[in-house]
Amino acid sequence: MKKAIIAALFMGFITISANAQLSSNPYKFLGNITTRGSVEAGGGVPQYYTLWNQITCENESKWSSVEGNRGNFNWVGADNAFNYAKQHGFTHKFHALVWGSQYPSWLDNLSAGERFSAMTNWFDHAKAHYETLPMIDVVNEAVSNIQGNPHQPGNPMIKETLGGGGKTGYDWLIKAFEMAYERWPDAILIYNDYNSIQYDIDPYIDLVRTLRDAGAPIDAYGNQSHAVANMSSASLKAALDKQQNALQMPMFITELDINIANDAQQKAQYQQVLPVMWEAPYCAGVTLWGYIHGATWVDNSGLYKNGVERPAMTWIKEYMQTDAAKNAVSPFPGTKKEASIYIRPAALKVAYGDALPIKVRARMATKTIQKIDLYANDELIATMTEEPYITEYTANSAGEKTLKAIVTTTDGSTYERLSRIQVSRGSKRKPYNDIVAELPGTIKIEEYDEGLSGVAYSNASRTSYAMKDGQWMEYTVDVKEDGLYALEVEVASANSNGMFHLSEYGFDNLTFHTNITQVPNTGSATTFQTLRCPMTEPLKAGRHTFCLNIDKGGFYIKSMTFKALPVISLPGTLEVEDFTSGESISVIGGNGGSVLGNTTTGEWLEYAVNITEAGKYSFEATVSSAVEGSSFKMTLIEPDGNKKTLGTITLPNTGSLNTYQVKSGNIRNKLKDGRQTLRIDVINGGFNLDKLVFTCTEPTGIISAEAEQTATETQWFSPDGRRLSAPQKGLNLERTVINGQTVTRKVIR
Repeated sequence: MKKAIIAALFMGFITISANAQLSSNPYKFLGNITTRGSVEAGGGVPQYYTLWNQITCENESKWSSVEGNRGNFNWVGADNAFNYAKQHGFTHKFHALVWGSQYPSWLDNLSAGERFSAMTNWFDHAKAHYETLPMIDVVNEAVSNIQGNPHQPGNPMIKETLGGGGKTGYDWLIKAFEMAYERWPDAILIYNDYNSIQYDIDPYIDLVRTLRDAGAPIDAYGNQSHAVANMSSASLKAALDKQQNALQMPMFITELDINIANDAQQKAQYQQVLPVMWEAPYCAGVTLWGYIHGATWVDNSGLYKNGVERPAMTWIKEYMQTDAAKNAVSPFPGTKKEASIYIRPAALKVAYGDALPIKVRARMATKTIQKIDLYANDELIATMTEEPYITEYTANSAGEKTLKAIVTTTDGSTYERLSRIQVSRGSKRKPYNDIVAELPGTIKIEEYDEGLSGVAYSNASRTSYAMKDGQWMEYTVDVKEDGLYALEVEVASANSNGMFHLSEYGFDNLTFHTNITQVPNTGSATTFQTLRCPMTEPLKAGRHTFCLNIDKGGFYIKSMTFKALPVISLPGTLEVEDFTSGESISVIGGNGGSVLGNTTTGEWLEYAVNITEAGKYSFEATVSSAVEGSSFKMTLIEPDGNKKTLGTITLPNTGSLNTYQVKSGNIRNKLKDGRQTLRIDVINGGFNLDKLVFTCTEPTGIISAEAEQTATETQWFSPDGRRLSAPQKGLNLERTVINGQTVTRKVIR
């Protein structure tokens, strides 16, 4: 890519701190890391801000350092670096959200679904602590696992945690980037890896390019550059140019060190490699990985020894004052991301003659988009001027097609992003037997969409229920109504190793509609039972394409049934199988219906409830237990997130899990009316729970119709809380503001 194009790729200038002594270039940084957990190195070494104008925590912001004990977050070390950068006016990089190393040891003991919840919680806590971040290493060192010889032994587990390879082979990485973008859309999101310049250059390019092509919100790629001690400048330039020609994206040198004991040789090698990196127009900045002898992960990479700078450091200072160093351009001037542009095709592979929906996800930090031109192999597909920037492309020939989006802003600036798709000859995609399944309803497992392998399915068979590792099938469906749904899957297995999840490749996210679900041992490959999977969020009415991902095979599936979940009206009866979300839940047959069975400590469920009468409540829980001391806690979560503890219920020993009794009690707090979430946490397991019946014992806000009152703003609602324009036949809720107090009446028409 030409220098002029790179320089204009992402505008948005900022002045880097005047304190920076090494780099006076206003477009890119020369950074470093913390030393032994501290910002200042001490020992006579100059203060950090007089040398470097970017900082990365060597270890302090890694997951294991922050949440070594589950639920206890220690941000002290990470804050030291973050606040130091803010104090001195330079940039900071968060390193790293996802890595198959230095994750908390307690993660190894969790199921895949529990690990995903824990990782989501890690992202959420990082977001709550750092509302904004300028740069993030979202994923670190994943490419080696793809080689079959993991650089980090935890990579297979992390891959499983984030949903596996899926349709693209890299879905787990796409999910990580989507999770990061959801929380920090203005941050520069980076993929970072180890031997990317030498040994793993081709798989590294394949990984990053696939993320780019699939529309993942990846903004740059990072080369650690630990292994450049023997590279010539020509070899390094050839490798970097090869990456850039394939990827056409901004690049960072993220962890540069040269582990050479001989001073002259170390200096000579820095002279070989640093100018090639720094002066590359697609390089946005260089971070050295440590500068104190004896304080880095390798023996001889330090630039200061016993408080005295080595010759390499002296040369770096001299080089950074040259015109070549001062004037080198960057794709992120001032390390600010102006444009977020991602091309999201509905699939990376499409049949010749089939229409492929494509969205350009585009967002500017400070400017306004005037138009987006989308090209396929230099053929203009569409010019789009309004959101959402969605169009369709029908290829007139087979082969690889390069998609290019050019975003023009109202000030005349332009920004580009590339993607690729593969057009193949074969059957066009369509629903099975041209029939779109309607939900709620049941879909047989073999009724996945028709079309090309790699487009509608992969490694699947219409004549077998057997599921295989990495298999996936897509189903075109019509959801008839907005609402909460549960998925019930008929499964059989002679082991408990199988896993699956249901996802959807939307234009704006890779959505997991269910958590990663473990398949139980049903006794044999022909003994089927129904496995209930709560869906993670409500479904919108309309056309969807669901993907069933087999994360780990070796089991059998017959069918999938989608059931609409009720919003449970209280006072009333809560059936335990109607939960909207939960963790490690087993719903089994019992007491003439379905029960929450074989409970273990730490399990939880949540229910959508609508409290139609405010006031004091009592409850009756139908339970069974074969042990003493079983208990669960009930909590009400209001729409604003406020939590109200309803009480902890200790259960009797009923003699066996097949013998049920009713445990009754009163709820300590008054309940507000309206839509809320009821959560049940298993404190001490070993019990079954059939149902909960809630009774309003002391209503508040129900005022006699005969009383003289001044009423205003009468509103009508259905029993499940839906707003009505007028009362309907049957039971209605009339909500009126009377003398400043909200009053609810039940009215039957």
